[in-house]
Amino acid sequence: MLEEEKNAIVPQKDWQNWPLELTPYFARYPENKRRPVNKTLFRDDDFELVYHVKEKKLQIRSRGDLVYSAIPYDTARHYIQRAAVQYLLHPNEVRQYIERHEPNVRKYLALSLFQVSQQVLAENSLEVSQAYHAIFQDPLLEIQILGRLLQHDETGPLSANLAGKFLYTENVKTGISGYVFSYLNFLLKLTQSLPITTNGKKIEWLDYTADGVKTAQLPQFIYADSDVTQALALLPRVQQPPSSKPSFLAQTSQPAPLRRSVFGRELSEVRKNYLAHSVKPAKLENYFEKVLPNENFNVINVVSDLHVTNGEIPFINHRFNLIAGDLTDAPMQNATLTGLYVLGNHELIAALPTETATKEEREKWAPFQKYQWFQQLLAEPEEAWYLLPIGDHPFYQMVQETLQPRFPQLRILHNQSFVHDGVRYLGLTIPVASVQRKKDWQRYLFQTLTHLLGEDKQTPTVIISHAPLCNELSRLSPRSPAYNPMYTCADKRIESLFQAYSIIGVIHGHHHIPASFGRYKQVEFGGKELFVVCSIYSDMNTGFDLTELLPKTN
Repeated sequence: MLEEEKNAIVPQKDWQNWPLELTPYFARYPENKRRPVNKTLFRDDDFELVYHVKEKKLQIRSRGDLVYSAIPYDTARHYIQRAAVQYLLHPNEVRQYIERHEPNVRKYLALSLFQVSQQVLAENSLEVSQAYHAIFQDPLLEIQILGRLLQHDETGPLSANLAGKFLYTENVKTGISGYVFSYLNFLLKLTQSLPITTNGKKIEWLDYTADGVKTAQLPQFIYADSDVTQALALLPRVQQPPSSKPSFLAQTSQPAPLRRSVFGRELSEVRKNYLAHSVKPAKLENYFEKVLPNENFNVINVVSDLHVTNGEIPFINHRFNLIAGDLTDAPMQNATLTGLYVLGNHELIAALPTETATKEEREKWAPFQKYQWFQQLLAEPEEAWYLLPIGDHPFYQMVQETLQPRFPQLRILHNQSFVHDGVRYLGLTIPVASVQRKKDWQRYLFQTLTHLLGEDKQTPTVIISHAPLCNELSRLSPRSPAYNPMYTCADKRIESLFQAYSIIGVIHGHHHIPASFGRYKQVEFGGKELFVVCSIYSDMNTGFDLTELLPKTN
């Protein structure tokens, strides 16, 4: 492209902030000249594909008039969009996934019917069976149910407004079917018009070889050559376009979407007067069956706070795990778990000698008997946490040396670093968040980081600790009873380190933040944006894949 064409779109100093292949598509929309951040690549009446210049990523977003759901605070939109893509690609597998969850779906339907009629129904009753079979009569509802189950499996059971989410008779009033149809329509037009691939969550620009062959064809991603004819044939309101490659849904009776221009006032009133009656997912988990296997295939699996007591790790990941402390509350061993592991406060108990320990094993801990905190740790651990020494104490070295043989494939990092696939991980020993000794802890933190970071300011770096480094780098909500507003970063030298080095994110555990509150957030610290991840294990999920937050060059 000629230089004057580039400059016609955006000033010279900015045009290099996106991949060069996007520039011709920006030129199609004149308003991109005055848009410094979100630049349009493709649009229809309801959706548009934009490139976020600062975050350097593609995203599909509604153009504003289309309403996703009349259900206030409905958090499943991204799950339902993922489900829509999977239905286009694998309609049979979608049905099988729902059928595997039948006991849980029936439980949701019974609860939904109760919310509507106040009638208690058995999960095998005629009314529940009719509602269950109705799901498979409307693919747009089937897509939604898949999305709800994806959310259930990742964040835990749902509770608020179940009738609108699971019952066909109530769901048609929510407008979600119209939203799903418009989204499907946009996806098909988009992938036929641009070299784009997406799974409903991630959006990538397709790469081609010199022969014009795509370098990657992922089974969960839709692109121009994806075979969607089976899904289109199953959609009852859809007729096939005349071309062999369908680029749109030719609709005979499109489900009515909700639009703010028509229903904006009514929707605002519903939201203002809405009572959610929701229940924390953790309180409901025991009422639902665990359907998915314990194994996950995350490339870099982040997990914390398993608190294993019976000697068995409750999940399987054969790739690479980052364990942010409190893996175990008891002596145990595991020869297969691979990855990195930092010490939490419960590891300190698990490492201590048991009643059956030999005299030699007990003598190793004799040097610490003189400390009050150690005596307290033996007698009443819950009263000892805030007496623990700052993280360079020889006691932690002894804990590391005791635990390491029990986990030969896990590298326990006690104030140490390790490089994996081009990313440097710094493992810090911070068992608890101590506000009373914040000055000493942060002095230790600065000194340890300075030592571990060394002269290498270029390698992308992630810091792992059990307790968070400070409030600014924590996933703990200020509304939590455990939140202490004094636990802030008072040592500005720490922020200077974050600014000077290529620190891209931090990982912590300790606060048992459920997945329903999110696995990560983006924060501003040290003059730049970085991620904070906290991924507690639960029966509904077995970890968070960090790869989506790491540099793509990795």
